[in-house]
Amino acid sequence: MQNPDTPHSHQRRKQARPAELTAAALALFVERGYAATRLEDVAARAGVSKGTLYLYFGNKEELFKAVIREGIVPVIEIGEALLDTFRDDPERLLREIVFGWWKMIGSTPLGGIPKLMIAEAANFPEIAQFHFDEVIVRIRRLLGTALELGAAKGVFRQVDIEAQVQIILAPLLMLAMWEHSFACCAGAGIDPQRYLEAALDLILNGLRQAPAQGGGK
Repeated sequence: MQNPDTPHSHQRRKQARPAELTAAALALFVERGYAATRLEDVAARAGVSKGTLYLYFGNKEELFKAVIREGIVPVIEIGEALLDTFRDDPERLLREIVFGWWKMIGSTPLGGIPKLMIAEAANFPEIAQFHFDEVIVRIRRLLGTALELGAAKGVFRQVDIEAQVQIILAPLLMLAMWEHSFACCAGAGIDPQRYLEAALDLILNGLRQAPAQGGGK
């Protein structure tokens, strides 16, 4: 058995520390909020000293940005790749985006970020702008492109893309907010599968191009 204190194992541990620190930070941001999360608490949660944390992140804003870049941005990139995979099936594309979001973000601790941003954006405009630019703008663009593909193929009606994107995002944000608030109350749980299926049913039925009417006698 390898000695856990060998140089090789020490190097692996050192390489893992940034991910351990961002995981600890995410947990505390979601539990306590951005303002109430202290760097010493993040270090303690990750099992390192505060000095060690500063070797990787200069301040709390840098740590928050790393949480977003390492946790959410890669998921958006996966969603963007779906544009080519399901280019010929816009309904499937929207379904994959919505359920992929839930699987990789909404059902994980990252699902607490929308609540965090809504609660603290006004007090921390710098991190709010960062989140808007890195996450919201790209998600809007992804959904907008999916709608444009559907309209170009004649599957979806011509709609107000900007407004429709907000309509698709609304139930996703509501589910994430609920999971990190009232879901703790007895009888207040929401079945995510049923909820998202119902939301998609309404959205897709509203988007579908009406069938051509046959001529009368």
